[in-house]
Amino acid sequence: MKKNKEKRNLFSIEILGIALGLLWIAPFYLMLVNAFKTKREIFSGVLGLPESLALENFKQAFIDLEFLKSLFNSVLITGLSIAVIILFSSMAGYALARNKSKLSGIIFFTFVAAMLIPFQSVMIPLVSIFGQANMLNAGGLVFMYLGFGCSLSIFLYHGAMTGVSKTMDEAAIIDGANRFQLFWYIIFPLLKPISVTVGILNTIWIWNDYLLPSLVLSEANATIPLKMFYFFGQYTKQWHLALAGLTIAIIPVIIGYFFAQKQIIKGVSEGAVK
Repeated sequence: MKKNKEKRNLFSIEILGIALGLLWIAPFYLMLVNAFKTKREIFSGVLGLPESLALENFKQAFIDLEFLKSLFNSVLITGLSIAVIILFSSMAGYALARNKSKLSGIIFFTFVAAMLIPFQSVMIPLVSIFGQANMLNAGGLVFMYLGFGCSLSIFLYHGAMTGVSKTMDEAAIIDGANRFQLFWYIIFPLLKPISVTVGILNTIWIWNDYLLPSLVLSEANATIPLKMFYFFGQYTKQWHLALAGLTIAIIPVIIGYFFAQKQIIKGVSEGAVK
């Protein structure tokens, strides 16, 4: 009796999992299938398979999307942003964790409290200040991402530092290492799991961010999400081109995850244990 009940529960969970999986994959199916259709085929039926593969959709979308230029802008801005976030957040987290003064505690809780401030509340003054400083460009955008990404990153690094014994600091200093050598050659390698976690968390929102680039960057220097906005505005009624462009836009994310999935899973799991 008990075994039958367990089997029924397991069967119900499996059915629920399959249903959720189909629900999750449905938008990708609609996007991919309709990207290969002509405009006439899409308006005839969105669920069916294409009569023939309209590869010219992708060629036209690739050209109009200026994909290589947009990809370069996204990779450059995301890469630089992640680098400076990890660089400054790791040093700040280390310094705040090792200094137990009241001032360091106040600074740490200020960073934690900053996570609660919505971007929309500082959007207008932020853009105004950066505009006056002539920093409404890619460099200014990276600086903004540092400001918005460091709060959570410092919080994570600060928590990870509690698992690193101070005796390592003392032993390194006795051996003649200065603070710079101590951090970069001893402490920072131990923070690799949390650095991977910080990199993943920030890459996700920076790569997909539309709002900040729309306020800072021109169309000529647009990232992929911003370029997709302009692209969809241009092809509002030409869904075959719009969906082909969207398919092209998600390819770098899929390729990136395919090659880095082991490192991502390992970093997240080890960071969680930390």
